[in-house]
Amino acid sequence: MKSLFFSASLMFLSLAATAQDGTVKDLRSASEQQIKKDDKDTTIKTWKTGGAFALNINQGSLSNWAAGGDKFSFSLNSYLSLYAFYKKEKHSWDNNLDLAYGVVNTTSLGNRKASDRIDLLSKYGYAIAPKLNIAALFNLRTQFAKGYSYTKNAAGIDSASLTSKTFTPAYVLLSLGLDYKPLPELSVFVSPATARWVIVNDNTLKPVYNVSLNKKARQEFGAFASVNYLKTFAKTLTFKSRLDLFSNYKSNPQNVDIFFSNVLTAKITKYINFSLNVDMIYDDDVQNVNPAKGPAPQILQLMGIGFAYNFKN
Repeated sequence: MKSLFFSASLMFLSLAATAQDGTVKDLRSASEQQIKKDDKDTTIKTWKTGGAFALNINQGSLSNWAAGGDKFSFSLNSYLSLYAFYKKEKHSWDNNLDLAYGVVNTTSLGNRKASDRIDLLSKYGYAIAPKLNIAALFNLRTQFAKGYSYTKNAAGIDSASLTSKTFTPAYVLLSLGLDYKPLPELSVFVSPATARWVIVNDNTLKPVYNVSLNKKARQEFGAFASVNYLKTFAKTLTFKSRLDLFSNYKSNPQNVDIFFSNVLTAKITKYINFSLNVDMIYDDDVQNVNPAKGPAPQILQLMGIGFAYNFKN
């Protein structure tokens, strides 16, 4: 009986030791493994950055073409849009930079600018409600190169008149107000206290933008509103729109200045997009291309198919 009890005890201790050794080995093996990050990790990022680049090129040539037309034509339009959004607790900071430049060349007309834009928008907000921020906004809008308006004289010959230069004019705006975001893709900024400067450093252009010859800028103070919308539909269609309204308290406040920009982009393939851009500007202080006429809306429309690339962090 004692021999049987002794044999059973030895077997139990042997099994316990074996199990313990296996447990130690398992723990050691687990400690040596590397932790693999889940690809679906949803850690919130304070910065979101990205942008889009588009390049449209068209070329044509004719030789002994009975239907007529220019012997050679070439057009290029480029567009770059960058964004950087910061969000942490009650603080937010939205930054957008839009750059565009385009040229067209034909045998009969030569080189002419088709589009030219520099537009920087920066907005800081502090949340006072789930969808409402106290916000400060800065905007710079200008162009890269010289621009001309073209008219025909009595002999039917084109004549060019200078209308803009590099950073002339430049529109600088500072505003303090409320920013309402009812939807992720929509924001409405309203301010009763906004300062705007129209900077013109060329004396020949100052009368065109109603700037005194003895000053470098026309300063305005008034009310401002900006509505921004950015929405992607079905992952292939993107619509971006911005409407800015400004009323100058100092002069004709009923004549509201308008800047309205719309960009529609449709993805055809991974790197080929269709784009449609329509801009409208109205400012009663800007001289008409035809000085004999009064202020009128300025309209720009561009449409094309070309290379496109989107990127984001």
